[in-house]
Amino acid sequence: MDQARSTISKIFNGEPHSYTRFNLTQNMEGDNSQVEMKLSSDVDEEVGGNGVGDHLNHNSNRKPYVAQKFGRTPKNLCFMAAAIFLIFLIGYLIGYLVHRKKDLSPSCSASALPFANPPPHETGAAPLMDWDKVKELLAQKLNANKFEAAFMEFNSENHQAGSPGDEDLANKVLTKFKEYGMNPWTDEHFVRVQDPPASGTNKITFKGTNFRPSGFLSYSPSGRVTGAVVYANFGEESDLDFLEDKNFNLTGKVVLVRAGKISFAEKVANAAKRKAAAVLICPGTTDDSIGDNIELFGHVHMGSGDPYTPGFPSFNHTQFPPVQSSGLPTIPAQTITKGMASNILQLSGHEIPAQWKVFGSLGDEKDVITVEVNNTLTEKRINNIFGVIKGFVDADRYVVIGAKRDARGPGFAASTVGTSVLVELARSISDMVKNDGFKPRRSIVFASWSGGEYGSIGATEWLEGYLSSLNLKRDTFSELVFEPLKLDSAAYPFLAFSGIPSISFRLTSNDLDYQYFGTELDKWDKLNLITGAKVPHLTQVAAQFAGHIALRLVHDHLLRMDLAKYDKFIRAKVVQINVKVKNVQRVSALTMQWLFSASGSYSRASRSLAADIENSDLEDIEMCRILNDRIMTVERNFLSPYVSPRDSPFRHILLGFGPHTLGGLSDHLQALRSNNNNNSNADVELFRNQFALATWTLQGCANSLAGDIWSLDNEI
Repeated sequence: MDQARSTISKIFNGEPHSYTRFNLTQNMEGDNSQVEMKLSSDVDEEVGGNGVGDHLNHNSNRKPYVAQKFGRTPKNLCFMAAAIFLIFLIGYLIGYLVHRKKDLSPSCSASALPFANPPPHETGAAPLMDWDKVKELLAQKLNANKFEAAFMEFNSENHQAGSPGDEDLANKVLTKFKEYGMNPWTDEHFVRVQDPPASGTNKITFKGTNFRPSGFLSYSPSGRVTGAVVYANFGEESDLDFLEDKNFNLTGKVVLVRAGKISFAEKVANAAKRKAAAVLICPGTTDDSIGDNIELFGHVHMGSGDPYTPGFPSFNHTQFPPVQSSGLPTIPAQTITKGMASNILQLSGHEIPAQWKVFGSLGDEKDVITVEVNNTLTEKRINNIFGVIKGFVDADRYVVIGAKRDARGPGFAASTVGTSVLVELARSISDMVKNDGFKPRRSIVFASWSGGEYGSIGATEWLEGYLSSLNLKRDTFSELVFEPLKLDSAAYPFLAFSGIPSISFRLTSNDLDYQYFGTELDKWDKLNLITGAKVPHLTQVAAQFAGHIALRLVHDHLLRMDLAKYDKFIRAKVVQINVKVKNVQRVSALTMQWLFSASGSYSRASRSLAADIENSDLEDIEMCRILNDRIMTVERNFLSPYVSPRDSPFRHILLGFGPHTLGGLSDHLQALRSNNNNNSNADVELFRNQFALATWTLQGCANSLAGDIWSLDNEI
């Protein structure tokens, strides 16, 4: 009868969706955040040997019904009695047939099937393919020769966003997706970006010598400023702190920094906070791999997407109120060549620290320089290209794999390799579905973004346009790079702006930056030289890694995120804030009880969820749906609801940046500790407000994670 009741319930209520199981671990140890995927070698490790929803019956054609009120007449009572008897009779017959079928079916050992005792209902999808078989098939499809051919097809000397070269590559990707039967489509945006001066040049003047670089930094304010030049290594906060400890007052100075460590935008923002007048950026390498005349290109928007439509998609000349991103810089910035930097810093002044030993000195008050920036604001039409491999069970739940397509100059490592990986993965997985019997439970969307060189514009504008749909679909995004997420990663806005679990990976060598990014030297031969002529082989390895992540996400049943990592990170931040509060006299009376309580609530909620997962029957489809919903709301609920996308686009209180984050609270306390009333970043009342809002954001996330309203922790 239990089986009968279950069947009847399914007839009237329909079948809920099933979900994927994967381990998505946020590595919060230290300040650098990294998302790790734990991919076990055996499916049974993921689901404990139980097939959750392997053969679920999803009936999407069930029609709605309208309840009617019946009178208590003898005729109606007889009708109701007959209906009840009929239901019980159907239930009994179904139960009997199911039991009989089970008795007559041949016995199978657990080792003979991916899962022991699979549910009897079929979905039309093939039985779950063994994970080792999935990996084997992918390895057979991907090979170095295929990637070499892809490099030749997608390599281009100039495919800047919105250019004919970019359009040509977009059409090639679109054609490939059509060949693979992926029902491709395009996504068009009209965005505003900065390019070099249409007439004339940007100019640097130092001691009577004019330098006219052809490189530039998009989104730099135009203008002409003059000030003493100061060398500040990579322009990190610690570098600027070192200078101020040496009694360098950076107010009104032109700060010269090297490329590397952090994004160009962060370098400029750091200098602006110290009231510098302008920033010059030169190549960061200390060897001769980059010549004296190689130009740098980049952008200095402390954000992503079109900065003139913050929080809004740039669809078809969409008109919004005249606003702009708060992440646009307030001081001019310009790139210069290594030769220009050497000429400027071969001067007298304070001796450079040993660890900064690249140029002759730090500079001096008499070393005056003039920076003139005349960039031009232009509008460009860009296209994102998409293709999809639809899932066989939960087609409306999907994983997105994306790679940027555009680059200024050759951009071989910056874009060609990524586009090749994207297209080859699309070909391989499509072939697995068509010819090898692989049937993904969820859909895989392949995305070729444009506008990446200007700050992940294509990816961000698409995200802004479909944010509500993406959140509803529990989308998971993976971009083709490998390192702790940084501001200039296309995966970053998915996580910090929209609260969608995201990863980012790339191959590196000894944690060193690839010195040719953003230059005209980013070519096939340079990457081949650095890798020992192993570019096709290493690309194959990268593609297999990306493929394993994507396929595991669409292969398994129940989503699993290690929320204990966030718990550890939150407690570390709370302890850090507590120590600083005690040491800042101006806020020493502030009680930490609220923040401690919110942190404890999250800790208890995460442990409770882990216990619920451990103690739940994972064959209970409704329970799996509830658990997955609780898990997937965590990232989104870490987004502060108290700040606007215009002012603080990256609203994640743990992984974003801005005064609303836990890191921002710590920085504000540091500013208050300096006891400098002239510091605009030090405001006691503002800190108290930020403290309260961050606390309640954390508590709200804990409440959502706890699940049912009667499970909420209301200690605050």
